[in-house]
Amino acid sequence: MKILSQGAEAKIILNEKKNFIIKNRIKKSYRIPELDNKIRKSRTKSETKLLIKASEVINCPKPFFIPEFTKIKIPFIKGKKLSDYLNNLQNKIEIAKKIGKNIAKLHNNSIIHGDLTTSNIILKKDKIFFIDFGLGFISHKLEDKAVDLHLLKQALEAKHYQDYKKLWKAIEFGYKSINKIESKKVLERLKEVEKRGRYKKH
Repeated sequence: MKILSQGAEAKIILNEKKNFIIKNRIKKSYRIPELDNKIRKSRTKSETKLLIKASEVINCPKPFFIPEFTKIKIPFIKGKKLSDYLNNLQNKIEIAKKIGKNIAKLHNNSIIHGDLTTSNIILKKDKIFFIDFGLGFISHKLEDKAVDLHLLKQALEAKHYQDYKKLWKAIEFGYKSINKIESKKVLERLKEVEKRGRYKKH
């Protein structure tokens, strides 16, 4: 067993022999134990359901059943973090279009990822896999979909600024290709979200 990462919310452990990972939500000592256990179980259960639903519409790891609901057991995707490779890929524009299409498919099924960055996308050959739905939820609201895109746009500008405009244009193209009417509404709301962000900075 090998620890891949450990954040404030969870520890990610890889079983290299059997090729799966366990995501274990970390206990919070500042919370009452009974409440902490309830919160961790609830969030893990929600993420498991979200991953199962998302795996039916896009490439993402579908959880194996685990009776204890503070852990998620999922297949390990042997690929590369897109955040580390996107800048140097020759087919980066095509990859960006795929990202846009996949996000649109999620949004069409009312799935909000909640943490859209290229660090949460795995590249395996020419396929992309979305991971880490720990902050995700179900929502039909245009606002939530727009904020989801806004997070990705900010991440692109910060991490992939060299080709930021080209990449975002390609993501928009892919996003629009799935549902033209709905995507137009979401992208219009995105402009409002961005205006609010600029206003707050001043």
